[in-house]
Amino acid sequence: MDSKDHIRNPIEWVMDEVKAVGGVIEKADHNLRHPDEAKQSELTIRRIEIVDLKDALVKGFADLGAYRTDIIFVCIIYPVAGLVLSRLLFGYDMLPLLFPLLSGFALIGPVAAVGLYEISRRRERGDKVTWLDAFGVIRAPAFTSIIALGLVLLGIFLVWLGAAYAVYAATLGPEPPVAIGAFIGDVFTTSAGWAMIIFGFGIGFLFALLVLTISVVSFPLLLDKNVGVNKAIETSVRAVRANPKTMAVWGMIVAGSLVLGSLPALLGLIIVMPLLGHATWHLYRKVVGH
Repeated sequence: MDSKDHIRNPIEWVMDEVKAVGGVIEKADHNLRHPDEAKQSELTIRRIEIVDLKDALVKGFADLGAYRTDIIFVCIIYPVAGLVLSRLLFGYDMLPLLFPLLSGFALIGPVAAVGLYEISRRRERGDKVTWLDAFGVIRAPAFTSIIALGLVLLGIFLVWLGAAYAVYAATLGPEPPVAIGAFIGDVFTTSAGWAMIIFGFGIGFLFALLVLTISVVSFPLLLDKNVGVNKAIETSVRAVRANPKTMAVWGMIVAGSLVLGSLPALLGLIIVMPLLGHATWHLYRKVVGH
């Protein structure tokens, strides 16, 4: 049987992926320290309009419908939602961090969506694709750089949680709430609660702006070209500076979608996160010239 017509069973697929990971690890040091020199020339940044955001979302929805990548997030969101809800049932010490945790999806979402960029990239090329091809990202020449940038976002997320808890401790805390109802009442009916809301949203906005600026096109760029972490971040910053109003609208779309997707019990994120992930790839294609 011709190898190209051979259908791999799950064990063969896993073994192939393990071999791919081994190859990535073997080349990791070189790829991280010596990105492809041919890709280091200045990349062209295009100016885009609001209509381009709409087109990116339409194309992202088409990718989602074609490959049902929401299945991937069913396996992620349901366990996370279950853990959060069960923890709340057994104690309220986590309650002050519930909103920071939910809003944190905006901070770590870009790295969580890397596999979706890969699916959209392959579909754009006309390749035969299934949602399992999301794991093909481990074969990317810049995979080590993707991991490094992902660790940067994880660090920002952890700092955000620390900052959010510090705001709570300085306003309504530091003692944990005694009940959900009492906590909600304190948040919306006391001056300390409103101080927490105002300072929390202000600090959260700065964290979200930072992540949007350094990651809006950097992860798709690293998947597309082995340019290195510094070049990817620099290009993302340039893209935001060239399109401040449009990128601000994109940031609001992302934030609003994640808020709506968090209701009820995070389950809306099963659709929202893959949609935004696919749309981000198409946004990258519109912004960064090749």
